[in-house]
Amino acid sequence: MSKYLVTGGAGYIGSVVAGHLLAAGHEVTVLDDLSTGFREAVPVAAAFIEGDVREAARWLDPSYAGVLHFAASSQVGESVARPEKYWANNVGGTMALLAAMRSTGVRTLVFSSTAATYGDVASGGPVTESDPTAPTSPYGASKLAVDHMIGGEATAHGLAAVSLRYFNVAGAYGRYGERHDPESHLIPLVLAVALGHRESITVYGEDYPTPDGTCVRDYIHVADLAEAHLLALRAATPGTHLICNLGNGNGFSVREVIETVRRITGHPVPQVSAPRRGGDPAVLIASAATARERLGWTPSRSDLDGIVADAWEFARGRVG
Repeated sequence: MSKYLVTGGAGYIGSVVAGHLLAAGHEVTVLDDLSTGFREAVPVAAAFIEGDVREAARWLDPSYAGVLHFAASSQVGESVARPEKYWANNVGGTMALLAAMRSTGVRTLVFSSTAATYGDVASGGPVTESDPTAPTSPYGASKLAVDHMIGGEATAHGLAAVSLRYFNVAGAYGRYGERHDPESHLIPLVLAVALGHRESITVYGEDYPTPDGTCVRDYIHVADLAEAHLLALRAATPGTHLICNLGNGNGFSVREVIETVRRITGHPVPQVSAPRRGGDPAVLIASAATARERLGWTPSRSDLDGIVADAWEFARGRVG
């Protein structure tokens, strides 16, 4: 059994990973300022510290085997309007965390990165880690800057680090599920229509060069994602910064997601057509070959029905 610090562990993905760590027999401390996370999302068996990751040096000590770092601001639109917040929280927060890890001798890090580091992908083929990184928002740029920072830390100071670049994370894991404010992800937005919390779902663009004209995206179940983090802890090697994409390697269109929600929930989901949004590629799917080869990771919950059904159970459980 090892002891791990999970920054941002009161959020959607961090809470699921914390739960998986505990189930594997590890000791977990969650550090979260609750600015976007929820205290009730922290697993009961985890220790909890309400605090800022930029002050991690107050709590980190040599008893920790490693850090799983999720604490970040993550709204693309907000990052355009308030870039300074994203540089301060995402880059400044990680810089302070790395300094705390260096001073305490904690030498293993798994970082929550994002496909937003790639920016607009024109090829339509599966995105690999060797594809160009050209983020189109301060959010993506801040995550890419952190990846560069971690790479330098590994080379100069022997950090064992893995960055996991997520594509579209969805689904739920028991009582841990997705609830952002504001919400920008398709599946919870469509489920909100099914629940009667929204009048309709807007479909941006129906003339893309895809089978049904709507954008195609790679959805990964949050529990599969969590399992990749535990494998990343094992794969982390001193002096090396490994970057892995996480996705299913196949995609589902916006229209397929809406139809699946209608079928799973049994509720009507009115939709409204709107013009394309700038910067939305027709197809965005991941090549997870590196994760398979280097982590030994294979997603096992890749069907859209299962992803939507789990998210629906969580959403219904929150009603009232």
